[in-house]
Amino acid sequence: MKPSVLLAEDDHTIRMLLHHHLVTEGYRVVEASGGDAAWAILAESLPDLAIIDWMMPGISGLEICRRVRATSHMKSLPIILITARGEEADRVRGLEIGADDYIVKPFSIHEVKARIRAVMRRIRPALANNEVMIGDILIAKDSRRVTRNGREIHLGPREFALLTRLMDAPGRVFSRSQLLDSIWGQETDVEERTVDVHVGRLRRALNTRSSRDPIRTVRSAGYAFDETFG
Repeated sequence: MKPSVLLAEDDHTIRMLLHHHLVTEGYRVVEASGGDAAWAILAESLPDLAIIDWMMPGISGLEICRRVRATSHMKSLPIILITARGEEADRVRGLEIGADDYIVKPFSIHEVKARIRAVMRRIRPALANNEVMIGDILIAKDSRRVTRNGREIHLGPREFALLTRLMDAPGRVFSRSQLLDSIWGQETDVEERTVDVHVGRLRRALNTRSSRDPIRTVRSAGYAFDETFG
């Protein structure tokens, strides 16, 4: 199952921007446009990470953070606060109440993604770095193992690298030249057709007659891990 994120932000444009990039990073996103809705979601089911705006209608993000840290079954939830309040005193206040990180608006989406990875690496390392799971496919990067529906899949190093690259960004279309650069690097004598051969091997290893193919071929563009898979 994909790791889940609660995204609580009252600004629709910012919420949609963050939602899009979180999904492309492989997260399941649950949205809230106000503090009361965010707290109700947390009370019902804990996500793997919460990204919360400080100033929202209803309960403030700061108060949500305080409540989470005071609730025994919630207290380990990673929280990133997003706010327009950039003064040092505000940052200190947010961190002291229990936020794991603090992002000031306006922000770069690259900064947000980097901070999310850093928080998850620090607090939930299996989710952030070692393991990626989408649908019934699990990659353990450190041990270089792949399973599908609990069954171990034996992949060559190129096929493993291809699957990892695609699963790290579900829905993103990678051209053959991008995959060549990423996986074959400086091996300049490798042709783009080689990518097709290894994708074919990867598909044969992953798929049985009854299983759904998670890899999409995008005509004249390249390949993507199907963002609707799982």
